[in-house]
Amino acid sequence: MKVDKIGRLAAGALAVALVTASCSSERSGTDGVSGGGDSGGATAAASKTFGTLASPCGPGDAKGKTDQGITDDAITIGFGDDRGFASAPGLSKEMGDAVSAMIDWCNQQGGINGRKIKGNQYDAAYAQSAKVMQESCKQDFMLVGQGFAMDEAAEQYRVACKLPTVAGYTVGPNAAMGPMKYEAVPYPVDMMNIGGLRLAEKLFPDFKEKTDLLLSTSPAVSTGTGKIAGAMKEIGIKPLECGVRLNDAGESSYMPFAEKIKKCGAGYLWSSDSPDPGQFSLLESIERAGAEPKYVFEATWYSTMVSKWNTSGAGDNLHVGMIFQPFENADKVPAVKQYTDIVNAKQGKVALLGMQATSAFLLWAQSAQKCGSDLTRQCVINELSKVHEWTGGGLHAPTDPGNNKPASCSLMVKLNKTKYEQVYPKNVGEFECGPEFVVKTDPKASGVQLNGDRISTKFLTDDVIKPQSS
Repeated sequence: MKVDKIGRLAAGALAVALVTASCSSERSGTDGVSGGGDSGGATAAASKTFGTLASPCGPGDAKGKTDQGITDDAITIGFGDDRGFASAPGLSKEMGDAVSAMIDWCNQQGGINGRKIKGNQYDAAYAQSAKVMQESCKQDFMLVGQGFAMDEAAEQYRVACKLPTVAGYTVGPNAAMGPMKYEAVPYPVDMMNIGGLRLAEKLFPDFKEKTDLLLSTSPAVSTGTGKIAGAMKEIGIKPLECGVRLNDAGESSYMPFAEKIKKCGAGYLWSSDSPDPGQFSLLESIERAGAEPKYVFEATWYSTMVSKWNTSGAGDNLHVGMIFQPFENADKVPAVKQYTDIVNAKQGKVALLGMQATSAFLLWAQSAQKCGSDLTRQCVINELSKVHEWTGGGLHAPTDPGNNKPASCSLMVKLNKTKYEQVYPKNVGEFECGPEFVVKTDPKASGVQLNGDRISTKFLTDDVIKPQSS
């Protein structure tokens, strides 16, 4: 299986679950190390703020073995990724690298109310998510900022052992809607951010009339395409149906598809697929065929792999909607620069999913800090449920973690040769927002049954930890 077909993304999230994990924009990196130890690099990065967020870390006199993983001196959390996946080495390693670096960043300031954070780093290697979840169940206070592509296989164990999580991302529909689960950047199955479509409408007056969807034989990509098709229908966009369906395993020639797109008169193409050599060949063939459609693709296309490929300019019409600040905005958005500095100091991998894991860590840390000395899972869940506007200090558009609702904002970047630049809104670092950026989707399409609190009922028991109001 190709790495590009695995992620949800995240980033993203991606946006569609199985596309997100590939939302990586590699900037540097070696293997990360487990957090909790001393780090000279993080010392320089320690700060009393993270972007616009007051640091939740600092000294204190918290005491007591108040819950599993809590002692007088330490809080033990679990985190990790799928970096050991043999078919895609390093898969989502930026997530583990980010949490490891943030643990050190926090400990350099004194930890959480004086308790230092210890991190158990797990490698689910794609197929071992159930195994690592059972390990985490035995020893961790909570799971924080993790990204396991096969989280659906682990969800029954997490719920059964009552292990709360502030996930870096979720992929499986029952994991995305599970009890005791919060995300800094939620991607629920019953709502969807369509910022890319909305911004394309604003940029291109004829977008509604001249757009088509690139189809794929990949089930994962088809799921994402199906959701976008449903969203398009809801806002009055009728795809041209040029009939381009690409073989997930690759094509011997992409020119027949390019000719079909030209003959169809498509002015805009939307793809939920991830970048790979086959996709690049299609765009190069379209250029050779003399067609000039604009591309409005998923956030997975914000990638150094894409920018490095585009030396010829065949991808210059590529537009990507994002709810995260791009790295090119680091001089305008302090949180982006701070994330980059903290992870680079540990020689970690810098990428969008790393920012997503960082935001998850900060959300968890803020809620844990508010619990004071009496740190329990119940208290953290109570605090998490109260957070209804969250940006991770400015890393991304506002979300509603407490209600598991996505961002209602977006910005758009355009690729020019090997560089991305924000093209909408015009003010760099700003997002365009509105209630029309989110549409409702049918959870049954994801095979999920929700209760009245929008929680998946599949593994739900009466014994789970529920938010309690004080």
